[in-house]
Amino acid sequence: MTATPHMTAHQSAHQSAHLKAHRLSVAPMMDWTDRHCRVFHRLLAPEAMLFSEMVTADAIIHGDRDRLLMGHHTDQGDPVALQLGGSDPQKLAQAITLAAPYRYSEYNLNVGCPSDRVQSGRFGACLMAEPELVRDCMTAMITAAGDTPVTVKCRIGIDDMDPETGLDTFVETVARSGVRQFIIHARKAWLNGLSPKENRTIPPLDYDRVMRLRDKFRGLDISINGGINEREQAVALEQKFSGVMIGRAAYQTPYLLAQMSAAIYGHDVADRFAVAMAMADYADARHAEGVRLIAITRHMLGLMNGLPGAKAWRRALSEEARGEDADGEVIRAATSRLQDSLTSTENAA
Repeated sequence: MTATPHMTAHQSAHQSAHLKAHRLSVAPMMDWTDRHCRVFHRLLAPEAMLFSEMVTADAIIHGDRDRLLMGHHTDQGDPVALQLGGSDPQKLAQAITLAAPYRYSEYNLNVGCPSDRVQSGRFGACLMAEPELVRDCMTAMITAAGDTPVTVKCRIGIDDMDPETGLDTFVETVARSGVRQFIIHARKAWLNGLSPKENRTIPPLDYDRVMRLRDKFRGLDISINGGINEREQAVALEQKFSGVMIGRAAYQTPYLLAQMSAAIYGHDVADRFAVAMAMADYADARHAEGVRLIAITRHMLGLMNGLPGAKAWRRALSEEARGEDADGEVIRAATSRLQDSLTSTENAA
C-alpha cells in the first residue's frame, strides 16, 4: 500500500505493520481455519496474517456473532483478517460495523471461492464477472471499516474470461473504490464443469500472469496464492510480491508453516514440541469452557509429520481426544511419549 501525502504518522505505521504481516499469510479455509486453528498457527507463525473462515454478511447480521466471530487474537492484537462473503454493499458494510467489536485487523472480500453454494448466493469467484458490483461493495466496506484495511482475494479469471484483459479490467475497476491490496490465487476458477476440490488443483497455475499484474499496477500491493508448498518457493515468491499466502500446505504440514515464517521474518523456527505443549494449555482452558478436545486436536495432526513415531502421536490426538472428559493431558502424554521415543532412539545410535 503506497503511502499518500495525507496519511498521518500513525496511519503510516499501521499500514507498515499490516504489510509486514502480509509477507506471509494463511488462507481462509472453510471448516479448517477456525479460532482454534488460528491459535495453533499463531504459535507456528507469530507475525503472519491469519484469516478466518469465510463468514457471510447475512450470517453476521442475523446469526450468532459470538460463535461466528469470537477469536483469541483480540487480547494480543495479533494480525487476523475476517473474510466476508456477499455481494450486497449495504449488507457488507453492516456486517463490518457489527464485527468491529471483535477487533479484526483486516476485512477481506471473497471473490475467489468456486463452490456451487457460494455461486447461488451471488458471491465468491462468480463476482469476477461483475467488477462494478465488487467496486461498489469495496467502497461500502472501506467506508464502514474506517482505519481498518480492506482487501480483495480473487482468481486470475473465471471460465472463458480472458486472463489478460479480464483480470486487468477487474483490478482496475475495483481499485477505483480505494482498495489497494489484492491477493491473487494464480489459477482460473472453472465454475462450469469442476468441483471446488478440482478447482484447487486442475486449472493450471500461472504465476507469470500475477507478475504482469504486479508490474502494470505498481501502486497496488499484490500478494500471490496457489500451489506454494515449499519453504524455498515461498521465500522466492515473497521477494517478488507484497506477500505469499499459503493454503492447504500450512494446514496439512504445519511445521512447514513454521519454517516458512522463520525464513521470511528472520526468527527462530518454532519448536514443535513446545507448540504442542502450549496447545495442551490452551486445550485445558477451552475444556473448562465446554469445548471438546477433538475440536482443537483435529487441526494439529500434521505437526509431527516426518518424525519417527508421528503416526502414534496422530492416533492419540485423533482417538483419545474424542472422549467428553479428554483435555490437554492427552496432548501432553502423547508428546512426552514421542519425545521419550526419539531420545531412546538417539541414545541407541
